[in-house]
Amino acid sequence: MKRRSGARVSRIIYFYLAVIFALCLAVQVFLAGYAIFVDPVKWDYHTTFVKIFEYVPIFMLIVSFLGRLPASMRWLSFSLFLLIMLMYATASLTSQAPIAGAFHPVAALLIFWLSIAITRKAWRLAYQPAGVQEV
Repeated sequence: MKRRSGARVSRIIYFYLAVIFALCLAVQVFLAGYAIFVDPVKWDYHTTFVKIFEYVPIFMLIVSFLGRLPASMRWLSFSLFLLIMLMYATASLTSQAPIAGAFHPVAALLIFWLSIAITRKAWRLAYQPAGVQEV
């Protein structure tokens, strides 16, 4: 019984990490918009804030093993981390290849969409009773 409750706690932790990550993404987009439309001097907020949450997907990956989540959830967590690394690449390559900068917001949309999908799946795995189907 302890094993099962430990896995459930890990699934709940995974869910909350996913929520935190999605909320951080929303803040990150707000900071980019603030720097673009209000005060360009605040661009450092956008570039610094990511350093606070960029490793959350790695923590999610670790917790996914503890919670015995499906392999797809592990891959999705790892994919989030890889996409964050892609964001760094698109930002740093912009000076050599300006087109790379155009992919930066597209990658951000992909990360946000993926994080919402992960959060929804994580909620079902943590809180939805077995055998109950979502409508």
